[in-house]
Amino acid sequence: MTDTPEKIERSGQCLCGAVKITAKANGRGVGSCHCAMCRRWGSGPFMDLDCGTDVVIEGDDHISRYQSSDWAERAFCARCGTNLFYRLKETDHHIVSVGLFEPEDEMALKMEVFIDEKPDFYSFAGDAQKLTGAELFAMMQGQSE
Repeated sequence: MTDTPEKIERSGQCLCGAVKITAKANGRGVGSCHCAMCRRWGSGPFMDLDCGTDVVIEGDDHISRYQSSDWAERAFCARCGTNLFYRLKETDHHIVSVGLFEPEDEMALKMEVFIDEKPDFYSFAGDAQKLTGAELFAMMQGQSE
């Protein structure tokens, strides 16, 4: 038995349809980032699917990219403003907005990150794994060794 999640192909698009994304998401788990930058970007937590590097994008000429840190960029549709993805530049790893895809009953919130930056005025039900920013960075460093 393996801990590697099943890869599930999904197709979605931005609000206006100018950008289409087909990706193989790592399982059915939805993630949520509560960091201040994600909340400023979308006025709430960034809800996402981890799609790794297996991402095909149509309409790249409609994508605006913002270098949000030395290691990552955020992308949105320049036509309608839909938040598209967070991408780690060095590895081309995509964390894609779950809102681009049709919801499925099997999807479930599996992880919340930067829980230490989450404001008190909202919270999610359930028992998703919760990581502080420091715990997330430590986990990511452990995976790259």
